[in-house]
Amino acid sequence: MTNRRKFLQWFTALSSLSLASCGWRLADVRATSITKGSREQLDIYTWTQYIDQELLKTFTAQTGIKVLTDVYDSNEVMLNKLQAGSGGTYSVIYPSDYMVQKMVENGLLTELNHQQIIGLDNLFSRFQNPIYDPNNRYSIPFCWGTTGLIYNSEIIKTPPEDWDYLWQNQEQLNKRITLLDDVREVMGAVLRMLGYSYNSKNENEIKQAYEKLQVLKPAIAAFDTDAWRNQIVAGDLVLSMCYSSDAVKITQENPKFKYVVPKSGSSLWTDTIIIPKTAPNPDGAYAWINFILQPEVAVQMSERLWIATPNQAAFELLPKKIQNNTNLFPPESILVNCERITPLGEIEEVYDRYWTELTSA
Repeated sequence: MTNRRKFLQWFTALSSLSLASCGWRLADVRATSITKGSREQLDIYTWTQYIDQELLKTFTAQTGIKVLTDVYDSNEVMLNKLQAGSGGTYSVIYPSDYMVQKMVENGLLTELNHQQIIGLDNLFSRFQNPIYDPNNRYSIPFCWGTTGLIYNSEIIKTPPEDWDYLWQNQEQLNKRITLLDDVREVMGAVLRMLGYSYNSKNENEIKQAYEKLQVLKPAIAAFDTDAWRNQIVAGDLVLSMCYSSDAVKITQENPKFKYVVPKSGSSLWTDTIIIPKTAPNPDGAYAWINFILQPEVAVQMSERLWIATPNQAAFELLPKKIQNNTNLFPPESILVNCERITPLGEIEEVYDRYWTELTSA
C-alpha cells in the first residue's frame, strides 16, 4: 500500500507537471482561483459515504481550492434541489448512472472536454463506454456496486437468500428491519422478486409490487438510507436493505454482519462525477476529476472508504485481500442477475404515486 508520505510526494510532483498536450495544469487552476474570487472554492454535492476529509485536505493543499460538501440520501432529492434552482453553488455532483441519463435529457449537465481530463484510459474498459453515458460524454465513473441485504448473523442464523425472506419472516423481524428511502431501489427489488424487471413499465406489475410492500410495511422500522448503519451496529436492527458500499465497511469492522445479493436479482449501479451546467467553478471541477482518476488516489479511496473502484490501474495496486473481496467486487455469477436502473419516462409518475402512498403515515 502506498504510504502517505509517498502519496504526497507523488501528488506534489503531479501538481507541477505540465500537461502540454491539453494546455492545462493543476497549478494553473490554483492561479486562476486566486485571481477569480468565486473560483477559489469548490462546492461538491455527494453521498454521505463518499466524504473523506483526508482527501479534501490533500486536494486543497495541492490546488489551493477550498472544498465544501453537502450530502443527499437519494438521487431524487438531489435532482429536485437542482430543478428547484437551489443547486447553483455546486460544481461537482455524484449522481448514479440512471440519473445521469435523466439529467442529460433535462439539459442539466456540461458535456465534458476530454482534452482537460487525465486518466480516462486508467478505467476498466466496461467503464469507458457505459450504456448509460456512451463514451463518458457527461460523466466519469467514481465507484460501483450492488444493492442487497446486510444482516446480523448472530441473530439471523439462516442466511436470507432472497427478498422474500422479509415476508416469510415478517413476525420475527417486526420493527427491526429497514428498506432504502429510494423509490426505484425498493420498488425495483420487489418487482424483481415477483419475476419482473427492476425497470418495469407495466402499471399492473408496479401495483403488485406496491401491494406486496403494503403487506410488509407494518414490520418496517423505517425507509432509510443512512441512519440504519449506526442502528444495526447498536443492535436496534437485525437486517437492512443497503448499498454494497455501505455494507462492506461494516462487515469488515464486525464479521458478525454479513451481506448478500438476493438470488432473484438486484440492481447494479455506478455512481459518477458530473459537472452541472450551472457550475460556478468548472476549472476546479476538472481539477477534482483528474485528482480522483489518479490510480494512487483511487487506491487510497478504496482502502479508506471500502468502495469498488472502476479504475483498473488502481485495482491492480490494491492488496489481494481487497481484490478478492466478493462483496466489493462480486463475481459474474452474481452480476448476471443484476439490472441497471434506467429512466422510465412518464411511468415514473406511477412509481411516485405509489411510493407516496406507501411511505406516508
